[in-house]
Amino acid sequence: MTKSAATTPRTKTPPDAKRYYTPAEVEQHNAAYDLWLSWHGHVYDLSVLADEHKGDPLLTPILKNAGRDISHWFNKNGDLKTCVNPLTGVSCAYTPEGRFLHVPPPLPRADWNVENVRTPWWLDKEQYCIGKLGSRTRKLLIKNTLTQDEHVLEVCVEETVAAIQDRYLAQNAHAKGYMWKRLGTLLDMGSTLEENGVKDESALMQRLGMDEEQYLPTIHLYFR
Repeated sequence: MTKSAATTPRTKTPPDAKRYYTPAEVEQHNAAYDLWLSWHGHVYDLSVLADEHKGDPLLTPILKNAGRDISHWFNKNGDLKTCVNPLTGVSCAYTPEGRFLHVPPPLPRADWNVENVRTPWWLDKEQYCIGKLGSRTRKLLIKNTLTQDEHVLEVCVEETVAAIQDRYLAQNAHAKGYMWKRLGTLLDMGSTLEENGVKDESALMQRLGMDEEQYLPTIHLYFR
């Protein structure tokens, strides 16, 4: 890949309210031209925002945290945490890593106009939110009984088997042409693994000092 291709700003990721991402997936998008963040259970693609403000020093705290969760920046209602400015005694945004885009300055400035920022980026879910952040992840082994191929997938516990199937398309473009079974029982594609009786025993494995990777639940794929 050429340098120019690698640094070309990407278009906003198509939003999908039903899509869950793992923290590891968010972490992969940690560059100015491909910038994702997560907070309060949602994932945001700020690549376009970063490109629009390229070179702006107020982008620095955002770039520094690219690919990370920044829930600690915000209150439960989604707005910025605040503190009292020791110089003015007035409430202002709490930004311990430095002021960033769309945050008003702590003191009056001639170059700041509140009307220029109609909706701060952290409140503009329609523009930047691309999906949800999984509350927890688990691993499973997928075995293709036709080809004998095996793949380990890390998935979110909230994902349905159909969503996991979509993930597996990267490994097998014909994944939707298979029946998905666990211990000989056909899985309900619209339900989660747990709802299908595929228990997550990773915590138990950890307590027993056992290697989870050696005892992953296996999903068998049978060609229709």
